[in-house]
Amino acid sequence: MKFLFDLLPVILFFATFRFADGHKEWAASFANQYLGPLISGGTVAPADAPVLLATLVVIVATLTQVLWLKLRRQKVDMMLWLSLFLVGGLGGLTIWFHNETFIKWKPSGLYWAFGLTLWISQAWFRKNLLRSMMGSQLNLPDPIWQRLNFAWVAFFGLMGLLNIWVAYSFDTSTWVNFKLFGGTGLMLLFMLAQGFYLSKHLIDDEAPAAAKDPS
Repeated sequence: MKFLFDLLPVILFFATFRFADGHKEWAASFANQYLGPLISGGTVAPADAPVLLATLVVIVATLTQVLWLKLRRQKVDMMLWLSLFLVGGLGGLTIWFHNETFIKWKPSGLYWAFGLTLWISQAWFRKNLLRSMMGSQLNLPDPIWQRLNFAWVAFFGLMGLLNIWVAYSFDTSTWVNFKLFGGTGLMLLFMLAQGFYLSKHLIDDEAPAAAKDPS
């Protein structure tokens, strides 16, 4: 459920873009009627309307997630706070300048921020954040925790670069597809491969007790 909750803004972005892209004239009319004060020049062309409406929806969806968790007195993860900051800033620039470039940088900014956080915590403060979050669930040797941390740093770095490459090498429609299906799919594949790797290095807490049992 948490995975779907985290993915909800991306799904809404995709759905809004797809609908608006199929009804560009309506999307432009809607944007010009209701978003005029938020847009430089006050006029949106049909070609720009789909990504602008999708960006507005993702900003509202992310803000709603934060408010929902706050009202329920639940913890707002650093990932969600950072996502709100980036989507609010870059998304706001996309809407104001009706320029899709800004929102296309948002996933890369998020990936690189996570990667830098993991790297700086390990390299400068000798703290493995992955171990802090999952240490109670996974019993792994110290070298494996370090490799796991490096693997995530490398993954986030490469995902940020891949997002930029897709954004500048293909049209917006292809980038939107990649944002939902490509990014999510690669994340799931990486986590699956990680699970297979970690299963070989898990320490069995019951092994010593079993060894001492004379029966």
